[in-house]
Amino acid sequence: MLLNDKFGRSFKTLRVSLLSTCNLGCVYCTMGTEEEVLIDRKPQPSASFFLNHIARLHAQLNLQTIRFTGGEPLLYRELPQAIKGVKALGIPDIKLTTNAFLLDRMAPALKTAGLRYVNVSLDAMDEESFFRMTRRRQLDRTLKGIETALACGLDVKINAVMMKGKNDDQVLPLLEYAFERGIAIRFLEVMTMGHLFGHGQEYLFSQDEILNVIASEYNFSKQHRKSSSTANYWQTTEGGVFGIIANDTEPFCQDCNRLRLDAEGNIYGCLSNNHAIALSGAEDEQELGEKLQQAMSQKQELHFTGSEMSMMHIGG
Repeated sequence: MLLNDKFGRSFKTLRVSLLSTCNLGCVYCTMGTEEEVLIDRKPQPSASFFLNHIARLHAQLNLQTIRFTGGEPLLYRELPQAIKGVKALGIPDIKLTTNAFLLDRMAPALKTAGLRYVNVSLDAMDEESFFRMTRRRQLDRTLKGIETALACGLDVKINAVMMKGKNDDQVLPLLEYAFERGIAIRFLEVMTMGHLFGHGQEYLFSQDEILNVIASEYNFSKQHRKSSSTANYWQTTEGGVFGIIANDTEPFCQDCNRLRLDAEGNIYGCLSNNHAIALSGAEDEQELGEKLQQAMSQKQELHFTGSEMSMMHIGG
């Protein structure tokens, strides 16, 4: 199916939110609760539920990338089956975004199933800062998950959401951790979504501010930005690579190629629009195409505007 808008945008990446629960309480995603999540007995959609939707979307869009998100996708009990199913569909790149709390024990099975890339959310390098951001202890569990993923041969990146007054002193410690392991790291400007919608600006630690911190210790040069990339990248004179996802100050809306699918079978064309488009009503491929056109029309032309939708529901 030829689906393009006036900017030439198409959907080539599908982000699949497998569930809307998480075992952390990150302050940019929730209100920062310390309440533990008991997930074991909660019903979850089957892998076949997601794979049926993915197969239909792939037939229309020729998807190149599937990224599993959440909530926390490692809490999804049929994750290996979902990965195997996507691999069987012939979609080239299978990726995962995770807090890595459970990655130490799950990484080998996920690699065997067909997972290739893992983005780990890591916002701090000391226990107190980690707790301030996630409302949980045990930073070592995330770090152990990263080490195991690397040992399994997975391609690992670190995502670090930077918040003014919360963890803006963690830029250099995070950078040094990543450089020591040869891992690419991306710093994210905070997104004004969910409980931060309307007042997230007070926590904005901008791309320029991040670069100023890094410039105090490193010399670096900007790299060419690939089309549809979410991040700007730089390389230090020592060869270390870091990126910044400047959602607020330098957005990438004009060539965004992402479509999102939630755990209820709804699609979204943009994080700035919380209007769910239900796939359940698309009985044939023509109706599915019409729903995809609706999703494309949700995309912002120039700038992310935020929404009241929780990041825990849609996975960023």
